[in-house]
Amino acid sequence: MDFMNDLRFKGIEKFDRRVWLSSPTMHGDEQRWVDEAIQTNWVSTVGANISVVEKEIAGYIGVKYAIALSAGTAALHLATKLAGEKLYGQARPNAGTLAGKKVFCSDITFDASINPIAYEDGEAVFIDTEPDTWNMCPEALEKAFEIYPETKLIVVAHLYGTPGKMEEIRRIADKHGALIVEDAAESLGAKYKLHAQWVETGALGDYNCISFNGNKIITGSCGGMFLTDSKEDADKVRKWSTQSREAAPWYQHEEIGYNYRMSNVIAGVIRGQIPHLDEHVRQKKAIYERYREGLRDLPVSMNPYDEKASIPNFWLSCCIISPAAMAPHVRGEQDELWTSSPGKSSPGEILAALAAFGAEGRPIWKPMHMQPIYRAHGFITAEGNGRAKSDAYMAGGGVDVGADIFRRGMCLPSDNKMTAEQQERVIDIIHRCFE
Repeated sequence: MDFMNDLRFKGIEKFDRRVWLSSPTMHGDEQRWVDEAIQTNWVSTVGANISVVEKEIAGYIGVKYAIALSAGTAALHLATKLAGEKLYGQARPNAGTLAGKKVFCSDITFDASINPIAYEDGEAVFIDTEPDTWNMCPEALEKAFEIYPETKLIVVAHLYGTPGKMEEIRRIADKHGALIVEDAAESLGAKYKLHAQWVETGALGDYNCISFNGNKIITGSCGGMFLTDSKEDADKVRKWSTQSREAAPWYQHEEIGYNYRMSNVIAGVIRGQIPHLDEHVRQKKAIYERYREGLRDLPVSMNPYDEKASIPNFWLSCCIISPAAMAPHVRGEQDELWTSSPGKSSPGEILAALAAFGAEGRPIWKPMHMQPIYRAHGFITAEGNGRAKSDAYMAGGGVDVGADIFRRGMCLPSDNKMTAEQQERVIDIIHRCFE
């Protein structure tokens, strides 16, 4: 569709510069610490920047130890490996610690949350989403334990910076003797009220991970951290991340290791970002609130959160169209079709319109149980088994909350450098999609 010549959008100017979904925001001190690393020749995986960011992030989140790694994915891999070793013992060098074991996982998430299970030869079982926070559904998790009672590991992600229902999930995990890997990659700076105490995300699981990827709330361009109160676990992750070298004057190895340690140069960027974390959260919240106010007259709602039990970091502002206001919209594996309909719209139309005027949006993460690579894996809803629920001879079918959010939802431009005027133009474009 030619949105620039569509009469619905008459008078709207294209953005002079692209408005991003969420891009890095530099402040100046990042260059100072990177330059210091270069000038002092500490550009490898040791140095003052690494020590400082480990100490400062551990202090901010409220854990005893933070291990700086090359990516959030590296943190998730080592957390998952460590959990598997604690549960099932040390694996042989040619096998993963989760070989033959099932792991319960968040369904709406980026695949970096899930892939480490496969790295460790485990089998992911996806737990459907609940509508209150768009995170793992505790009812579905309890059903999963009824179906697979031998499972002892849960991987929980906090979608778009909004904490999940961790008190209920923690209770269920404890009831079944299961461990939790917390993926807080998107939620650094968010808080959750656990047992009447406010706790930072990144301190809510048995093994916890955050990310400093280029689009996160603060960034090093890449990087991540493993977070824990256990010195034993911290030491093990640090060892694994530096190729598992034993205490010998030569290179000696008794277990598999990885080149996962963070560079002191990358740590310099993060060191310059840390003082601005709370500022970035405030900016992201202001964007969320402007969308909520500006879109309140449309048949859409913002990504929800529990105002009594959580304080999101509002990393991405999202919205979902009400069922009655959905225009025809279908998706294949790599493309989609949609049509305009008066008074209605669809994620496909809205995102295409935003792109035509120079603003970046994104579909909601496609649920993991719908991904081609994982279609043979288990999927559990609040009703029980979520697979094979249709019947050629009877009407009806199972409830799939995650698939519905994916179908009707979208991520809106949420860059904290976006001006109020730019955001108002984004809001205007969305309104006109419903005309």
